[in-house]
Amino acid sequence: MNFLKKYQKEFAEYDKLDHDFIDDDKIWRQLNKCENPAREDVRRVLKKAEQCVRLEPEETAILLQNRDESTIQEMYELAHQLKKEVYGDRIVFFAPLYISDECANNCQYCGFRSSNTAVRRKTLSLDEIEQEVRTMIEEGQKRTVLVYGESPATGIDFMCETIKKVYSVKTRHGEIRRANINCAPLAVDELKKLKEVGIGTFQVFQETYHHQTYREMHPANTIKGHYRWRLYCMDRAQQAGLDDNGLGVLFGLYDWRFEVMGLLYHTIHLEETFNGVGPHTISFPRITPAAGTPFSEHPRYAVSDSDFKKLVAVLRLSVPYTGMICTAREPEKVRREVIQLGVSQIDAGTRIGVGAYTKSKIANQLPGKEQFSIGDSRTLDDVVREICGMHCIPSFCTACYRAGRTGEQFMKVAKSRFVHNYCIPNAIFTLKEYLLDYASDETRLIGEEVLKQHTEQFKGEPVYNTIFKNLRRIENGERDLRL
Repeated sequence: MNFLKKYQKEFAEYDKLDHDFIDDDKIWRQLNKCENPAREDVRRVLKKAEQCVRLEPEETAILLQNRDESTIQEMYELAHQLKKEVYGDRIVFFAPLYISDECANNCQYCGFRSSNTAVRRKTLSLDEIEQEVRTMIEEGQKRTVLVYGESPATGIDFMCETIKKVYSVKTRHGEIRRANINCAPLAVDELKKLKEVGIGTFQVFQETYHHQTYREMHPANTIKGHYRWRLYCMDRAQQAGLDDNGLGVLFGLYDWRFEVMGLLYHTIHLEETFNGVGPHTISFPRITPAAGTPFSEHPRYAVSDSDFKKLVAVLRLSVPYTGMICTAREPEKVRREVIQLGVSQIDAGTRIGVGAYTKSKIANQLPGKEQFSIGDSRTLDDVVREICGMHCIPSFCTACYRAGRTGEQFMKVAKSRFVHNYCIPNAIFTLKEYLLDYASDETRLIGEEVLKQHTEQFKGEPVYNTIFKNLRRIENGERDLRL
């Protein structure tokens, strides 16, 4: 079925709107008004941010426009502090699983665009998905995000079948316990089907919030060419009962400061519309080169490493309760630096080619099958070991999803000592599983030290005995213990 015809009635409803919640001119007025702010203005905003509340656009504009090195460092320190207050020192791990690279869209920056003849197209069969998932599980993965091109070959019924298949795969040591989804915008009835098969977070990235740039990047005769259909996708997800939503921007398409403001305005819109429930996660990938995609080699608005660090910190300060995802597009050095500035989730052991987990040991080995190039191609074990060395605790936890702590309930508990009482103990259990079942000797050694440090911090608290007992149960062969 032609996508444009399939959704044309809903397109027409969005076209009737006088305006949407992204006002390009207003955003630039706010940014220009705050150009090169005084130190006292920056510190006034930071004083409010200390309270761990969402900032207003005018306040975020001040942080974005700050050029004073001393107060930029204060921003970094507070971003680190807020991340620890809300999410603790745990880093959640996942890995993407690309199901299909067939796509009807023709986005200039994307290796999967329909006009790119350098990509050898493929959609995985259910048997091939099982092979991919088995490989992922045997490397230690517990969480994934399924990625699909926008094609008649990957409609909603196919998606649901693939999700069921992912959950059905079991090995001696484990399984994928939570599958998130990154796919095209869908209608409410389609989103309800995703809810029924038990997905985790539903991700749709706007790519760019700037209207003119969006039109330039996404041809009008494709479904992705409809800005508002994409912009209001999370509204439809909430209406369908999918209350864990993930926002994102592809940095490099337009001015990074504008895009951060766009993410904030999207957050505000969701909070005002759905009883305080904003995005569960925000992602901020930068454009990296893709085969047969000249635009990706020299993006007009390429973001420097220093500006990237700044935008990560500003996002943490502006939306303190939101999970922040730094992907393996970034090189190792950059990831190490921004993890200190508010990042709470990363992918590792990532391969993004369709079928790549069974065909290659690391990323960037199948250029004709990959949407973009990976900056951090290390194995999962390498990255787990590094995170332990940073005195953080790697987590493969999926307890909140399965306990129903999503949407409004999650937002409420995130403001309490929930992380200390639930998330850190659950991180301890999942790291223990990883160390026993998958880790190298070197990683196991440093990981056990991290487990000891994090377990001992609960000494004297009621939960300490539960943690201690569960660790012994895991050593004796039990798995998937959680609070």
